[in-house]
Order: sequence, then C-alpha cells, then structure tokens
Amino acid sequence: MTTRVLTGITTSGTPHLGNYAGAIRPSIQTSELPGVDAFYFMADYHALIKCDDPQRIARSRLEIAATWIAAGLDADKVTLYRQSDVPEIPELCWMLTCVTPKGLMNRAHAYKASVDQNVARQAEPDDGVNMGLFSYPILMAADILMFNARKVPVGRDQVQHLEMARDIAQRFNHLYGGGQDFFVLPEVQIDDEVATLPGLDGRKMSKSYDNTIPLFEGGAKATRAAVARIVTDSREPGQPKDAEGSHLYTLYRAFATPQESLQFRRELEQGMGWGDAKNQLCDRIELELAPMRERYAELMAKPQRIEEILQAGAAKARKISAPFMAQLRAAVGLRPAVVSAAQDKAGKTKAEKKARFVSFRDEEGQFRFRLLDAAGNELLLSSAFANPKAAGEVIKRLQNEELDGFVVQAGEAAVLRVGEVEVGRLEAAALPAVREAIASLSAAE
Repeated sequence: MTTRVLTGITTSGTPHLGNYAGAIRPSIQTSELPGVDAFYFMADYHALIKCDDPQRIARSRLEIAATWIAAGLDADKVTLYRQSDVPEIPELCWMLTCVTPKGLMNRAHAYKASVDQNVARQAEPDDGVNMGLFSYPILMAADILMFNARKVPVGRDQVQHLEMARDIAQRFNHLYGGGQDFFVLPEVQIDDEVATLPGLDGRKMSKSYDNTIPLFEGGAKATRAAVARIVTDSREPGQPKDAEGSHLYTLYRAFATPQESLQFRRELEQGMGWGDAKNQLCDRIELELAPMRERYAELMAKPQRIEEILQAGAAKARKISAPFMAQLRAAVGLRPAVVSAAQDKAGKTKAEKKARFVSFRDEEGQFRFRLLDAAGNELLLSSAFANPKAAGEVIKRLQNEELDGFVVQAGEAAVLRVGEVEVGRLEAAALPAVREAIASLSAAE
C-alpha cells in the first residue's frame, strides 16, 4: 500500500546546517523508502506572514529548491512544487476558512504567544497580529488536505496544527460529505531520532538566534569560519574533555558513522585540543557536503533549470488538485451556471462545454484516450492500446456500464479494468469527478 507523505518548507531564508540535518536529509531518506508517495513544496504563501521583503522571498525560493535537489531529492520520483503555483490551494483555504470556528484559531499557539507578549508589555492584545498569522493553521490544513496526505512529518511545536487540520477536515466532511469523506484525516509523524543540532552558542541552531552554520552559501571557508566560533570550555590541550557535554561532539555525531563518533569521543576524553576537534568536525562535514555544494552551485547558476523542475512538479500536483477542486466546488454548491433554454434557443450564448473523451496516438504509435471534464481538466489518461478499435470499445463500455464495476481500489490509488485489460490508474480521490463526468456523457446521449 502506498502512503502519501507531505512536507512544506517556508521560503523565508537560506538553509543552514541545522535545516539539513533536522529536515532535509531525513525527508529525502523517507522519499526513497518503498511504498512512499512523497510531496514536497515551497511554502511561499506562508513566508508572506512574517517576511515583507520580496527580494528575500524570491531568493529563498530559489535557494531552497536548489538545496533540496542538490542534497539528493529526486524530482522525477517525488512531487516537488511551489505552493503559489497551485491555485487550488488558496481556493481550498477559503472554503476551509468558511467552516472553521474562530474559537479554534483563538487557541493556536502562535497567536496566543503574540497576545501574551502584547499583554506583558501592556499593549493591545492584537497589536501587530495580521490575519495571516491568525489563520495560518487553515492554510496549513489546505496544504495537507488538498492532496489528502496520510502522514505529515512535523516538529512537536506543529502537532497542534495537525490536530486542527483533522478538526477542520472532519467538519467539512460532515457538512458537505453526504456520507462521503472528501478528506482523509492526516496523521502526525514525529521522528525523535532526527538530529536537532546545537548552534554556535549551544542553543538550538536557528536564524532567530543568529547562531547558524551555513550549509552551502560561502563554501567550505564559511563553514570553517562558523565552526571556529563554536563556544567551548576553557580546558587546554592535553586535558580530558567532557564529550557528552560538548556541542562539537553532538555536531560530529550528526555526520559521522557510529565508529567514527566513538573514535572522536575517545580522542576528546584523552585530551584532544578544541582547535583540532573543530578541524576534524569541518573535515567530516565537508566529506558529506562538498559534492552537494558543487551541484548546488551549478543549479544556482542556471535558475531556469530550477524553474523547469518546479513547473513540472506543479503540473504533476495539479493533475490531482484540479479535478479534486472541481469535486469540492460541486459539493459546496459552486457549480457552473446553467444556460437557460430561452438563451440557448435564441443563440445568444455559446454552446455549453461538456465532459468528453479525446482519442490520440502517442509518440510510440500506440492509441490512447483522455477523459476531460467540462473545464478541459484531465481526469484520466488511459493505458496504451495496439489499435484504435480496442480503445474505442473500452470508451463505449465506460459510457454504457457502471464505473464501479471496473474499479479495483487499493488505498489511495485506484485501477480501472475492463475485463482483463487495465484501462488506467488514478487517485482514489479523483473517482467521484470521473464518475460524474462519465455520467454526464451517458445522460447526453
């Protein structure tokens, strides 16, 4: 069974070593596991909440995409896209906003923290709070529910937002489902084994503390300069060091094998100087990062290549989001306007567009067909057939027989079979839209 996993990366800064060890590396490792359908997106709408510098956001979008690809993310295997390139996400966000109680947002940790800070300094409770910050969990819910992600890796500070996404999904299903659940309920995935790296001062590595070690920017020279500033105790070379209490040892373990870490620890306990320890740390980090940094530089020199990868990812994502949004619009009553018989008879309006099958010959000379909805969105791409007659017979059976008789469903995916012939594969969430389109064709005949 395939499990869809979704992760968002806010585009508000340049990735650092802590981002790599705590999020990027484990996410890439997850995407390579069998049975994982991984979605990774640049959360650039989220970045607008706290950052009003357009150049910084634009630069960050480029840097973060280049970082993930350089670090080994296979854009052909996963779905990598920018949030702002999928217009169905903000549309869904508004639908979810309209069913979300304000009281639920009042309880969000980020909003409550801002209010508490304002009260502490005797300011208005909502001073400096914009609606983006207040309703941030709803946009996060839209990111997740748009693609019906089953697993969402988050830090413990984000668990509440996942719980809110579940609440919002349940409310929408209850109001508009009519016995059908549009959204699966996402599950929190917390990996306690993932490294949380200390920064230069021992606190969690964070841009907020200005204690980060750069990942790729500035090259090996910048990495060594940052490592040289890591705070250590005053023990001289030759004096035994407390490895467990050393930030250097924690950083080293995040990049070394167990055997290498054990040797590093022994040398510290035997009196290795802090300067030598920092040099060893830099050498071990470089062993992993140097090849990635070279690839990163190549990508940053060719931003059009990054753009092509992200646009391909957006097109892949929209094959799911567009038909799903059509289904959701219908559920809430936002169906296409109906042309009156009088207008149609008078010839004052164009003919109403309808769902349709479109047959074509692919690049290998095989025959296929697409099912398009009334708006022209692709709902189904068929398998290849040796001749057009076979494809036509399948189309005819799909139009004249119950679709459910052809569906073999496995979790979030569905296979259409006509007899022993596999017609095509699609997301289970897209089945209602396919069913509606085929029913409209049958009714029109």
